[in-house]
Amino acid sequence: MNVMELLDKARDHATVRRAFGEPITVDGVTVIPVARIGGGGGGGGGGDRKDGAQAGSGGGFGVGASPVGAYVIKDGEVRWHPAIDWNKFVVGSQIVAVVALLVARSIVRKRARRS
Repeated sequence: MNVMELLDKARDHATVRRAFGEPITVDGVTVIPVARIGGGGGGGGGGDRKDGAQAGSGGGFGVGASPVGAYVIKDGEVRWHPAIDWNKFVVGSQIVAVVALLVARSIVRKRARRS
């Protein structure tokens, strides 16, 4: 695959259809899922070999998606419902707890030295 084919594939993947899912309608309620899309690319090159032939190549491309939320349409009213990443919430809470324990330990040690 050459670089131009790689760029064509990247352009095909970077469309608005990747960010907004197909609408789902059940009992008069329409839900449109929304995702955050991110991508990255690579490159390469080449040069002349000692025997005069050309060599080298490269390439690479990656796309990732994570849910952000959904638009819910009901009775002509549109509402945004964000997706909650509970893993980030739990990890963040654990970090806050560890820092709080370290600060409390430091305060207790300092008070114990004064006595």
